[in-house]
Amino acid sequence: MTTETKSADIQLIQRILPHRYPFLLVDKVEEIDGYQSAVGIKNVTMNEPHFQGHFPGTPIMPGVTIVEAMAQTAGVMLGVGMDVIDSELLIYFMNIDKCKFRRKVVPGDVLKMHVETVRGKKGGKIFKFSGCATVDGEVAAEAEFSAYVDWDMEKTA
Repeated sequence: MTTETKSADIQLIQRILPHRYPFLLVDKVEEIDGYQSAVGIKNVTMNEPHFQGHFPGTPIMPGVTIVEAMAQTAGVMLGVGMDVIDSELLIYFMNIDKCKFRRKVVPGDVLKMHVETVRGKKGGKIFKFSGCATVDGEVAAEAEFSAYVDWDMEKTA
């Protein structure tokens, strides 16, 4: 796999991220521009476990899972953009800033997570991202978040 990859399907996503059901929150990542920007896609469905309790009769995707979906999109972008697929890449939240929720996300919605790298470089450990999640072009959530990337570039080279 090379950094010329422009998208990631679910099989490639699972080769990059360690997340699995019920916590894998991105179905596809497209428009990958190196490790600078990408767009993640999450098809929101009623059979997701958080809808059992959030909220019975009025299912709404929890805001924290929207932010997590943005972070997972950034993780896939890094994996593809830095060509570290199949490398046991782990990424940990460090902080979330300027987080705002603007719209409910409900079953049947297609959530698009637009993420950009604000700060970070190849081989670096600390990255800052800006993310905006939309449904039908309407902003659902936005946040800035930082992450610690746990990788050994010598093992992934």
